[in-house]
Amino acid sequence: MTRALVTVVMFALALSQVAPAVVYGQVIVVGNDEKVIFDDRGQPVFVAPGNDNVTFLDMSNREMPVVIGTLPLPNSIFGPPTNVAVTPDQRLALISNAVNWVRDGDKWKSEPDTKLHVVDLRTRPPRHVRSIEVGKQPSGISINNAGDRALVACREDKSVVLLSIQGEAVTVLDSVSVGDPVVHVTFTPDGRRALAAKFVHHRVAVLEIANDKLTYAKPDMTVGLKPINIDITPDGKLALVANVGEVDGDVDTVSVIDLEASPPRVIDHVVVGDGPEGLAISPKGDIAVAVLIRGSALAPKNAWFYNRNGSVIVLKLDGKKVTRLAEVEVGGLPEGVVFSPDGGYLYVGNFHDKDLSVLKVDGTTVTNTGKRLTLPGHPASMRGRSR
Repeated sequence: MTRALVTVVMFALALSQVAPAVVYGQVIVVGNDEKVIFDDRGQPVFVAPGNDNVTFLDMSNREMPVVIGTLPLPNSIFGPPTNVAVTPDQRLALISNAVNWVRDGDKWKSEPDTKLHVVDLRTRPPRHVRSIEVGKQPSGISINNAGDRALVACREDKSVVLLSIQGEAVTVLDSVSVGDPVVHVTFTPDGRRALAAKFVHHRVAVLEIANDKLTYAKPDMTVGLKPINIDITPDGKLALVANVGEVDGDVDTVSVIDLEASPPRVIDHVVVGDGPEGLAISPKGDIAVAVLIRGSALAPKNAWFYNRNGSVIVLKLDGKKVTRLAEVEVGGLPEGVVFSPDGGYLYVGNFHDKDLSVLKVDGTTVTNTGKRLTLPGHPASMRGRSR
């Protein structure tokens, strides 16, 4: 073997020891909550903690993502299914756990957690790097398009926390009170503003971000009943808000916010059905989906509005006009939803069924492929990075 060939071989071997790079937009993070089950009356039953996990999927094969690792980290169905997030470069995942379980006599009860978990996605399997303190009951998370800042909605603290991301180092920069319990927060594409869902008083707050400081820019916008999820179009012109309501058989809405207006304002409410919680806008910006619970968890099985399965409502985005196109049935108690990076597939986590539904997207037409990916737990949250 020549000296040059030896050098090439040694270099190749050295590269093989480096953690493989992840292709942009390929990872889905799924938080599985094993502490809560639902009885026949639709009431949550608390069981002993210790079995939660977070599962990581590679969606390079769009038709059927594969599991690339699972970590024994806590997760919670309480709050929106957006308590996990992925950086644009696929380097890190941030995972929050809204509540912990504590003993209450011979039963269990919840209390606010305060931790955010940092996971390195470059290794196989992904590696838990560290956990940091952020605030009481950390819920929805957002990471900016630059990948160097994150926001966390801390429900019990009624505040939003701004984080710095530098390599594997995640640190608190600032926080601001918004006066009400806040469950989710989302950056605008330019990273200069954010929208925060104020669940109890049915409003969305606007935050301004400059020089690593958060400013609460009043007044709030009034949306539908119990806003729980927010997403923004890739061009930053429009925001959609999923208003989960009471999950009682009555229809609920998705609110439409014009972000080009000064100040931003609600310009429409689109009726979608009972209990929209999961929400996502396609990376193409032409459609969005709202995931309906449809009484598949929070209703007695003999209730008139009970359904075994939830569904996905397809919304067409045409400028600032949003219209309801179709409804596609998925599994029991669907929560999180993720588009593939090319917008050609859609994945929905079914809490009751402990699996993932795979849907095909062809233009504005969405169909259920019938394929299901079994998960090692009940998917309470799910996020990827589609843009």
